[in-house]
Amino acid sequence: MERVWLNRAMHAGFFLLLAASASRLVVRHPMDTQTVAALTDAGLLAVLYAAGVAMWERLGHRGRLAWLAAVLVCWLVLVELAPSFAWCAIPLLYVCLRLLPIRATIAAAAVLTLAVIIAQISLADRFDPSLVLAPIAVAAMTVVIFWELRRAGIMQERERLSREIHDTLAQGLTSQRMLLQAAERVWESDPASAREYLRTAIEATGDNLEEARRFVRDLGPAALARGSLADAIKAMSPEFRLEGQEYPIDPRTQAVLLRVAQGALANAREHAHASRVIVTLSYLPGEVTLDVYDDGVGITGEHRPGRGYGLRGMRDRLAEVGGTLVVESVPGEGTAVAARIPV
Repeated sequence: MERVWLNRAMHAGFFLLLAASASRLVVRHPMDTQTVAALTDAGLLAVLYAAGVAMWERLGHRGRLAWLAAVLVCWLVLVELAPSFAWCAIPLLYVCLRLLPIRATIAAAAVLTLAVIIAQISLADRFDPSLVLAPIAVAAMTVVIFWELRRAGIMQERERLSREIHDTLAQGLTSQRMLLQAAERVWESDPASAREYLRTAIEATGDNLEEARRFVRDLGPAALARGSLADAIKAMSPEFRLEGQEYPIDPRTQAVLLRVAQGALANAREHAHASRVIVTLSYLPGEVTLDVYDDGVGITGEHRPGRGYGLRGMRDRLAEVGGTLVVESVPGEGTAVAARIPV
């Protein structure tokens, strides 16, 4: 998963280090042929790097690899001309980590580290072990930190997708199945009702497809793109109550409340066998609450494979926006789910 803030920080770091190295070169060395060649190469490297960043999406994977190879060659020549430009190795290593598989990354890290070591030795007035050990340590830490960030990002994305699949695709498919089963039951006795069930199932399929496309792109729920939070929940629940005057809340909080409502309604429909489900959305001073009550069988403690993820997913969603979830249930008397989010 791309981390935009980290990418921008590394790009900014590259240009700052490039400028720092160029200024050091101008201050400490005469404007001879080698200095002019180094500054020319530095300018070429800056333009090449900026062009790759600007055209990142259009380059594609192969184009990015070719761009990275050109950048690295240009930088290696620059370090040979002026060793102080070795400082740019860290942001370049980050780009390698973004684009290359593990073996190629290790090889690139070794080349970059070796170039830095050689540059450090050439700049020093005498040799000491830190000139070798320090670049190796920095490279190792950079690789480990980046891979940990990548692993955490992958896990976070998997968790997000699993919640979205549970709250959208799985529930949508369940609704479609129920509609098709209803159509099958009345297919011969009541063709008009069967066709109505089929039309509703087709509409549900389109809505489900739109939701799938949006959550893959990490966009908000489609229902919120068409109307308010209250309208979106009202469309899902026959018995919906709005308490208080609606006021603006951020889109992420709206999305969380809508998904919690979807999850609670799905649990009531699929597991509680409820005859009545009441959803209440309340805009209170300092917080927004969502309460879902059903008169079903309650939580009986029966555990089957896959059970329990819905409530855990709701709690995880709410925790991300500072909210809480309280569930109260009495076997045979129903369940109440209460979500609270401070605003």
